[in-house]
Amino acid sequence: MRKNIPNIITLANLFSGCIAVTMAFEGNFTAVTVWVIMAALFDFLDGVFARWLNAYSSIGKELDSLADVVSFGVAPAAALFILLRDHTQLPVMTGQLQLYIPYIAFLIPLFSALRLAKFNIDERQTISFRGLPTPANGLFWASFTVTLSGIAGSSNIIFPVIVILVALLCWLMISDVPMFSLKIKKISWKGNERQWLLATLMIVSVALWGLTGIAWGILAYIVLSLVAHNPIVK
Repeated sequence: MRKNIPNIITLANLFSGCIAVTMAFEGNFTAVTVWVIMAALFDFLDGVFARWLNAYSSIGKELDSLADVVSFGVAPAAALFILLRDHTQLPVMTGQLQLYIPYIAFLIPLFSALRLAKFNIDERQTISFRGLPTPANGLFWASFTVTLSGIAGSSNIIFPVIVILVALLCWLMISDVPMFSLKIKKISWKGNERQWLLATLMIVSVALWGLTGIAWGILAYIVLSLVAHNPIVK
C-alpha cells in the first residue's frame, strides 16, 4: 500500500484535471483555474511522497505524464477553446473557416504530450528543465483565460495575441531553452535565489490581481530563466 500512495496522489491530479475540463465547457474559467491549481498541487505532492517513501516506479512515471496531459494540456485547452468560440472577437472571415479557429487551442495538449514524451527520455532534465514545463504552461493558460474572459469580446487585438502566445509557448515547451527547476531542496536563500524570487513575485501578483496574477508569475518564471542562463553582465 505504501508504494501506491504516490500513484494515488497522481490519480488525484488526473481527477482534478477532469473536473477542470467539465468546468471549461460550462464556461466557468475561474473554476478551471482553481482545479488546475489543485492538479499542480497533487503533481508536486506525488513527487514529494515518492521521495519520502522511496516509492519510485516505472508505472508512476508513466502515470504522471498521462495525468499531466489532461490536467495541464486538455483542461486549459478546453478553456481556451470556449473562450475563442464564445467570448472572443474573431477576424471577419467568409464561409465556415471561422468555426474552426477555436480549435487552435488544442495545439496546447498536442505539444504538451510531445513535451512530456521528450522529458521522459531526456536524462539532462534531472535537476533543471529544457523547455517550458507542462504544468507551468497549463497554469498560464488557465489563468490567462480568466484574464481575457471579460475583455476578449471588446477588442480585435486579443485574437492575434492569443495566436502568438499559443505558437510561442508551444515552441518553448519542446525547445532546448534552459529553465530552472521550481523545487527548493533546502530552505535557504543561497542556491535558491531564483526560486524564492519567483515565489515572491507570484505571491505579489496573486495578491494584486487574484487568479489572473498566476499568468504574470509564469511569464516572470520564463524571463528569470532566460536571464539566468543568458546574463547581460558576465
